[in-house]
Amino acid sequence: MERASPHERRLLKILRALDVQDRATLIAFAEFLMAGGVAGADSVAGALERTPAPPEPQHEPRPPQESVVAAIKRLRRVYPMLDAAEMLQETSALMATHLLQGRDAAEVIDDLEVLFVRRYQARLPSNPGAPVTDEDA
Repeated sequence: MERASPHERRLLKILRALDVQDRATLIAFAEFLMAGGVAGADSVAGALERTPAPPEPQHEPRPPQESVVAAIKRLRRVYPMLDAAEMLQETSALMATHLLQGRDAAEVIDDLEVLFVRRYQARLPSNPGAPVTDEDA
C-alpha cells in the first residue's frame, strides 16, 4: 500500500476537521480545479446546489430554574452541528456577565439561545450562492 504524501495527509486532516457542508464545498472546489478552473464551473455549481443542509436541531424544553452552565450544555446537545470552539469566546463572555457582573441567569440564557439560533441559521443555505450577511444571521 502506497503511503500518503505530506500534502495528502494535510488535506485529509483539513477535510476531517470540516463540517458536512464545508466538506462538500472543499470537494466541489477540488473538482473545479481538476476540471480546469472556469471551464468546469457548471459541474461545480451543480455540486454546490446538492450540498445538504445541516441537520435540524433536536429541541429540548428549557427547564425552570436552569443554570447558565446547564443551558450551554443543553444548547450544545440541541445544536451538535455547531462548533463549540468557534463559539467559545461569545459563550464565555455571556457566562462572565452572569458570574462576574451578576447578570440574571434567565437573561443570559435568553442571549445564549439567540446566539445558538443565529449561528445555526447562518449555516443554512437560505439562498444558494448568496453570501451570508449580518442581516441573515
